Amino acid sequence: MIKTLGLGALLAGSLALSAPAAMATEFINVLTGGTSGVYYPLGVALSDIYAQNIPDAKTQVQSTKASVENLNLLQQGRGEIGFALGDSVKDAYEGNADVGFTKPLTKLRAIAAIYPNYIQIAATAASGAKTVTDLKGMKVSVGAAKSGTEVNARKILGALGMSYDDLGKVEYLPFAESVELMKNRQLDATLQSSGLGSAALKDLSSTQDVTYVSVPPEVAEKLGAPYAAGTIPAGTYPGQEADIPTLTITNILVTSSDVSDDLAYQMTKLLFEHLDQMKAAHAAAGAIDIANAVKNSPIPMHPGAIKYYKEKGLM
Repeated sequence: MIKTLGLGALLAGSLALSAPAAMATEFINVLTGGTSGVYYPLGVALSDIYAQNIPDAKTQVQSTKASVENLNLLQQGRGEIGFALGDSVKDAYEGNADVGFTKPLTKLRAIAAIYPNYIQIAATAASGAKTVTDLKGMKVSVGAAKSGTEVNARKILGALGMSYDDLGKVEYLPFAESVELMKNRQLDATLQSSGLGSAALKDLSSTQDVTYVSVPPEVAEKLGAPYAAGTIPAGTYPGQEADIPTLTITNILVTSSDVSDDLAYQMTKLLFEHLDQMKAAHAAAGAIDIANAVKNSPIPMHPGAIKYYKEKGLM
């Protein structure tokens, strides 16, 4: 009888010890961008979705300098999911030192291709700029240093035979700060790579006469994937009465190979099951389509994401 009680106590103690492991907290750090961009509100929505639907999840949203920083943080194990531009993802995985990746970031794994970024260049009406080559000699903000936006700026100028040396002055500023300088007449133009309906550009367009500068479609042809020709539809911003030819670049939700298959599966599944929450956070999420989620990824898909897409018949 004593032996039986001893065994029962031992089993009870073993179960008690294993219980905390079963209820372990799942930490999810969502890497975004500046608070005036599109990544941040979408990241907040994603964080809420995960907190509400993944048992014992503890989530947080980190505002960063966006693509390049997010990818480096994921490689370092300092985030579980992050937003990044497709060209930055490709450069990171291959190790392009020119844009801030001193060695290949081999731990990067894709969760989903999401919505496209649009190259949106707003110039003061007084500058007279209509197309990218008109920016020669002007004061231009090209985004935070080594951000995805700034990488886009360098590549677009390069495709047109230009460099920062052709500009009058270059500022490396996030979107909101760029807009403030334009309001104070300290900048002629700001190049911003984001989803349509950027809060910063809405603010600028509603307070000043601005012109949206076109990017010729031949730039997309020269740069190739993940760049493509696109259009900023008339009426996207106050006072913008005409369609503006520009470029698009697909955004990708990225994770790390260190993230468990189960968590990657849950993060992928919950994204698509709660797209209404994402759309409520920002209109850019209206372009997220599961049919495009697995197309043309420049990095391997995470096995957890693959499991979900196989369930949906997409892989």
